[in-house]
Amino acid sequence: MHPLLLPLILLAASLAAAPAPRVIQRELLRIPTRPGVIQPVLLLTEGVTPKAVAVMFPGGSGKQGLLRRPIEVVLGPRGNFLVRSAEQFLTPDLAVLILDCPSDQAEGMNDAFRISDEHAADVRAVLTALRVRFKGAKIHLVGTSRGTVSAAYVAQELGPAVDGVVLSSSVFRASGNNLGLSLFKFERLKTPLLLVHHAEDGCPVCPYGQALKLADKVPLITVRGSIEPESGPCDPLANHGYFGREAAVVQGIRNWILGLPFERDIP
Repeated sequence: MHPLLLPLILLAASLAAAPAPRVIQRELLRIPTRPGVIQPVLLLTEGVTPKAVAVMFPGGSGKQGLLRRPIEVVLGPRGNFLVRSAEQFLTPDLAVLILDCPSDQAEGMNDAFRISDEHAADVRAVLTALRVRFKGAKIHLVGTSRGTVSAAYVAQELGPAVDGVVLSSSVFRASGNNLGLSLFKFERLKTPLLLVHHAEDGCPVCPYGQALKLADKVPLITVRGSIEPESGPCDPLANHGYFGREAAVVQGIRNWILGLPFERDIP
């Protein structure tokens, strides 16, 4: 064999074995909801016929600035767990939609709005648009931290329009003027529910013990292990936001949504 042929053969073999690059579509949409109100959303897809869509409610005030910040910045590595991990959730079978604040709540959503009929109406309009575009796809609401208030109350209000709910790092306790899920009646929720919680979540309004109490009725993914946090205990880059454990947590949630086996204990 000519001495130059072997490197060429090896190069060709490595190129043939390399996976095809991901083709991710990012779409900024402005969905009309209530009179005079626009709901900005970011839709991420890796295929045209997903089996399911994860509608994501970030924590904190929910403010993402989709209409004024570049998408690359919104999806940056130091943001909310769901947002920075959005493209990890994404597969050809699972589309992802990130909700921003509606135009009449541009400075952020408090819990009073998250549990309101107006918020439920905005999300209903989003789900209607998704069902038109992705016929037959299952719609799941996924909330983290303060976003769990939205996901839980909206799912309860919309009933059969929602196929499943994931609550991660749930805000079980009230604080200040925000009630969190302290008054939520989990037994009244008819939608399939998955809880995800870090056993060492240091945020005082998000006690793991409360999630554990519900685990005899609904599935719970318990996350353990951590790395040195780079934020406060109620912020994204700590156990509360699964900092350093994102990939395993994402896989567990994604598998549950798609009806696949999932790990209930992430060490």
